[in-house]
Amino acid sequence: MPSAPSTIEVEISPLSPTLGAEVRGLDLSRPLSPDIRKRLYDVFVERHLLCFRDQDLTKRQQVMFSEQFGELERHTLRNRGQDDEPFVHVVSNLGEDGKPTGKVASTMWHTDKSFRPLPSLATILHARTLPPEGGDTCFADMIAAFDALKDEERTKLESMRVVHSWELSRENIGRVMSEDEKRDAPTNVWPLARTHPDSGRKCLFVGMHASHLEGMPLEEGRSMIEALEARATVEPFTYRHHWRQGDVLMWDNRCLLHRADPNFDAAHLPRVLHRTCLRGTAPV
Repeated sequence: MPSAPSTIEVEISPLSPTLGAEVRGLDLSRPLSPDIRKRLYDVFVERHLLCFRDQDLTKRQQVMFSEQFGELERHTLRNRGQDDEPFVHVVSNLGEDGKPTGKVASTMWHTDKSFRPLPSLATILHARTLPPEGGDTCFADMIAAFDALKDEERTKLESMRVVHSWELSRENIGRVMSEDEKRDAPTNVWPLARTHPDSGRKCLFVGMHASHLEGMPLEEGRSMIEALEARATVEPFTYRHHWRQGDVLMWDNRCLLHRADPNFDAAHLPRVLHRTCLRGTAPV
């Protein structure tokens, strides 16, 4: 299929004063031209989050769109919805019977795949079924949060390393991992203040997968991480996305934390989204 012409009218406008950009005029089921892809990625690096309105993608089309920006990352062993498209994870509050369970996953601040040897570059999330209101996704800008710290704090954090653990983050929600899951997702150690590979700016690398600080007593390190996260996830560092049917969000996991807000009747109303993730590089 030929690429979309570079002369197509694409409207890009800020989503909020803090971060994010709304993109209109594109049909993501069609390949992007090199010019448009570069323009989108430049805005992505600057604003950290893109919202493409009015899309209706199959799983295969979402995979093809995602692959234009990098290599897809597989999901963990227990992720759902991988039979037809292994790289698409179905984010859903529905049970095996297709009815709402009342449970909403990923409500704690995190960055996707931070426990992997190559943590995620980006997540692409496509709204398929939404409640009439609520079910928002919240984002926090870790570059802005780092910049807001005092000089001496930034200098101290730049020498620290943080252990990211899938096992710990599952314990935080009351689930014990199987031995197969542990082997599939071992812990990794990263700079607490990582350098964004595209912009060169420093950003905090925390979230629910961040277990403790290397070389520091466990509880002391966890307390410090939790305190940093609490300071970094308040206004003016945050943006709340009110989903619209057909939205496709693409956000930068290298410098954003995110979480789902269970601010809807999850016991009676369905919320289903399709997720793909792009593999990144080892943080430095």
